[in-house]
Amino acid sequence: QVQLVESGGGLVQAGGSLRLSCAASISIFDFNAMGWFRQAPGKQREFIAGIMRGGDTNYADSVKDRFKISRDNAKNSVYLQMNSLKPEDTAVYFCTADIYGGIRVSGGDYWGRGTQVTVSP
Repeated sequence: QVQLVESGGGLVQAGGSLRLSCAASISIFDFNAMGWFRQAPGKQREFIAGIMRGGDTNYADSVKDRFKISRDNAKNSVYLQMNSLKPEDTAVYFCTADIYGGIRVSGGDYWGRGTQVTVSP
C-alpha cells in the first residue's frame, strides 16, 4: 500500500545540476531510513545516499561533496540535490525506504519505479 514516486530526472549537460524528489504516500517519519540508489546500463544497482529518521546522512564515495540528500517531513518528501554532474552519473535513480532498518546494503522495504538521469558530455 505504501507508494514512493520519484520525479525531477532529465537530460543535463556535464557540470550541470538536477534536483530529484521522492514523494511518499505516508508520513516519512514512519520510515527508519530513506535514500537513493541508481542503476546504470549493464551495471548493478548501487547505493548513492541515505538519511535516517534522526537526520544522519551517508553518501557513496563517488558522489560525496557533489550530491546532498535532504527531507521535508511536512511534505512527506526526500530530495537529492545533484551538482557538478558527470556522464558517469547517467542512470535510473530509485527512491527506497525501510520501516525498521537501514537501506545501504540492499535497499529498503519499499521502492519507487525510478527516474532517468542522463548527463551528456
